[in-house]
Amino acid sequence: MALGFGIVGCGLISKFHARAIGDVPDAKLVACFDVVKESAQRLAQEFGCRAYDNLDAFLADPELNVVTIATPSGAHMEPAVAAARAGKHVIVEKPLEITLERCDAIIKACEEAKVVLSTIFPSRFHQSSQWLKKAVDQQRFGRLTLGDAYVKWWRTQQYYDSGAWRGTWQLDGGGALMNQAIHSVDLLAWLMGPVVEIQAATGLLAHERIEVEDVALAILRFSNGALGVLEATTAAYPGHLKRIEIHGNRGSAVMEEEDIIKWDFAEEHPDDQVIREKMASRISGGGGASDPAAIGHHGHARQFADVVRAIKEGTRPLIDGYEGRRSVEIILGVYQAAELGRVVKLPLPGDPDLVARKVGVANLRKV
Repeated sequence: MALGFGIVGCGLISKFHARAIGDVPDAKLVACFDVVKESAQRLAQEFGCRAYDNLDAFLADPELNVVTIATPSGAHMEPAVAAARAGKHVIVEKPLEITLERCDAIIKACEEAKVVLSTIFPSRFHQSSQWLKKAVDQQRFGRLTLGDAYVKWWRTQQYYDSGAWRGTWQLDGGGALMNQAIHSVDLLAWLMGPVVEIQAATGLLAHERIEVEDVALAILRFSNGALGVLEATTAAYPGHLKRIEIHGNRGSAVMEEEDIIKWDFAEEHPDDQVIREKMASRISGGGGASDPAAIGHHGHARQFADVVRAIKEGTRPLIDGYEGRRSVEIILGVYQAAELGRVVKLPLPGDPDLVARKVGVANLRKV
């Protein structure tokens, strides 16, 4: 049985959601909602679904099983909570929300409704990311020593001027870190483990009429003792491929966009040469380095397929609400460290009961 999907928020990212849903065999786009009626109608006409400008009516659609949230970042909580209370499974575009309190409200609502919650981080589903994670889990790096993420992108002033929410604390929740580099923040924490200390500096250097940073630099300490550097900007013309570096005393690997460009270990495995050969002929495009629309939807499709699997099996998806919350906490820690001019320790204050537990997989509702 194909699950009926509906999209909340019919702006730029909604088309990537719609295309991804269309690529998942057990999923079907049945509805979309936007407070701007014309936006919903345009998306519905392009992708062949029903358009709504009333959220209650949208959530009451009899074919709707899963809701994807594609509104501005600081407007994720309200529709996500409403969807959970209506018994719908929920997928939220990154970031999960822009404060820990709002993240926790989404997680709590989904747990109480026993519905699946997933935060969109499609980069984890790239083959190169999976190889990196497998190598970490196999302890091929030995003692992890350094984990770095670099996102040196470019956004024009017109990009920020194109939407009143862009570059605001209230709805964007931050700048180059919260909006653009959060994918790399997620990957770094996924690969290196929890962040426990942060030192940071941020600046607004190349853009006008925005409240948030376009340059950020942080030094991270992970729970395993390793250190790391996080650099993010939307002020590096013309925009460069994002980069993740993982180093240890027995190995090093570097991923640029979706390609592995360094793969060196003290002890060779049979698959190493295969990985190098597969990567040798690949050249990543620019991704979103200079154009936010120049991204693929294949990672979204793989993640939506994982959510469909989780719903049908009554299990957790690979990236749940807690995973989405983690990157938000790190970024908020960077902002706090930059503002205070001192080391900030994680975890930050949140809902202690929620953080301490995870609902059992058997309690999740199946479709």
